[in-house]
Amino acid sequence: MAQAIEEWYKQMPVITRSYLTAAVVITIGCSLEIISPYNLYLNPKLVVKHYQFWRLVTNFLYFRKMDLDFMFHMFFLARYCKLLEENTFRGRTADFFYMLLFGASVLTGIVLIGGMIPYLSASFARIIFLSNSLTFMMVYVWSKQNPFIHMSFLGLFTFTAAYLPWVLLGFSVLVGASAWVDLLGMIAGHAYYFLEDVYPRMTGRRPLKTPSLIKALFADEDVVVAQPANVRFAPPPAEELHRD
Repeated sequence: MAQAIEEWYKQMPVITRSYLTAAVVITIGCSLEIISPYNLYLNPKLVVKHYQFWRLVTNFLYFRKMDLDFMFHMFFLARYCKLLEENTFRGRTADFFYMLLFGASVLTGIVLIGGMIPYLSASFARIIFLSNSLTFMMVYVWSKQNPFIHMSFLGLFTFTAAYLPWVLLGFSVLVGASAWVDLLGMIAGHAYYFLEDVYPRMTGRRPLKTPSLIKALFADEDVVVAQPANVRFAPPPAEELHRD
């Protein structure tokens, strides 16, 4: 059993393994009172006035107390972070890291701006950890990249992956969790999806091109996909049909 877990852990791609390890270590450390959550949560005043810049990172690594909700989010983190890194971003570790950096920046910006808006500031002031939102962003991006995969929710009903974020949002509401956390993840995920997939198809420009500095941090191997000759993956153009 221990050997199987060790093998599973070693087979994780680098970003997924690093994020999962940091999240588990910090959450366990807080549960054992080795680390104080008060030194981790997002506090704009402490970041700006006391230069506690680590809070911009640590608030994405703490998943509250170790309970069923913690296990639930660890499962989603390990599964969908791994699926994205191994499939959608295969051979593009730098791009995947940049996606997480973009998502973390968007989430932080939303909370900071939301805290300045009357009638909404009280709601945003309660959001001091964005780890769950970042995990939900990964789920959202994966669902957009794999919209036609059939899934089942607790064996009760089936649906396609395109509806997975909405199913999870509904479940969060049913169990009494804050919908804001999931909604923020969906907003950040959709912002990335639009700028990375939709906008380039519309304009031919890619605004989220990964900076060369980040690419230099990761030595990605080129992925070669073999494609048989003379195989069509889409119907031929109409003009070809009328040539004969």
